Amino acid sequence: MIGSKSGDPAIDVVDLRKTYREGWIRPKQQEALKGISLRVERGEIFGLLGGNGAGKTTFIKILLGIIRRTSGQATLLGYPAGDKRGRQLVGYLPENLRVPRHMTGLVALEYYGNLSGLTTSEVRKRRGPLLEKVGLAVRAKDPVRTYSKGMLQRLGLAQAMLHDPDIYILDEPTDGLDPSARAQVRSFLADLKQQGKTVFLNSHILQEVELICDRVAILDRGNLKQVERVENITSGRLTKNGSADARVELIVTFDLQGPPELIASVLASTVITSLQQFTPLEQRVVAKLGDQTEVDAIVDRLRSVGVSVVGLSRQRMSLEQHYLEIVAQAVTE
Repeated sequence: MIGSKSGDPAIDVVDLRKTYREGWIRPKQQEALKGISLRVERGEIFGLLGGNGAGKTTFIKILLGIIRRTSGQATLLGYPAGDKRGRQLVGYLPENLRVPRHMTGLVALEYYGNLSGLTTSEVRKRRGPLLEKVGLAVRAKDPVRTYSKGMLQRLGLAQAMLHDPDIYILDEPTDGLDPSARAQVRSFLADLKQQGKTVFLNSHILQEVELICDRVAILDRGNLKQVERVENITSGRLTKNGSADARVELIVTFDLQGPPELIASVLASTVITSLQQFTPLEQRVVAKLGDQTEVDAIVDRLRSVGVSVVGLSRQRMSLEQHYLEIVAQAVTE
């Protein structure tokens, strides 16, 4: 099999644009990708997030050469997007893999393996262990028309791994799987990363993405809104305009003689996301704070007016919460 250009990133796109034309007499233009630039390094698990119509499928189809870009640059493993040499090094699982219904699991892998450039003898050496790995060994000789959606997804993963590619492009890889099978898929992907493989996936199950991905990109209506490490999102170490976007929970008490509005006045310059009366003498405040210096300053201001801080903790934000905030901001822009 042709080797990839090892010095190049797995995926590299610069100002990538795609415009669709709809209609014949007075064609309308629909811009699906609006100047996307991102880079996926080798050996990482990268997640592409976005709702329906965000441009995720268009992005993948351009990388694979299924459709052509309108402008911009896109390379896959160092080769121009769509180049046969790059495509041979991809293990691709589409969202809805269609397998001829009369085929058995064994025959289907032989069919897809041949399409990927493997000889029949090579496929027959590899397919048994792969079907065992994805939990289909006992159904290997059954026609795929008897498979459930989850079983078809497992077969799709097996065909993607069959020719030992350098990069895996997976569209909704855990769709239709139960929690146990999803955990198994995460284990597969972690193994691939340990082998130095690159995994590029998109999924609407953000909890799964959070558990397995190193970095994510958020697309919204063709615009790239953010590329960030998952650990930075969930730990509150994001930076925006030079400052972090962390959430710190404060449980504060105040003198019974003091007005309840006292805490809010002290925190007037702080972005408060939640303010709740906890007990007659306590309030629970969730605020956005930049860094530890700002946390210390808030505590000092509260103490200076006689307010005691009895609890202080940094909230963990889920990837789903962060994604919803980014999309909500995009709607108001």
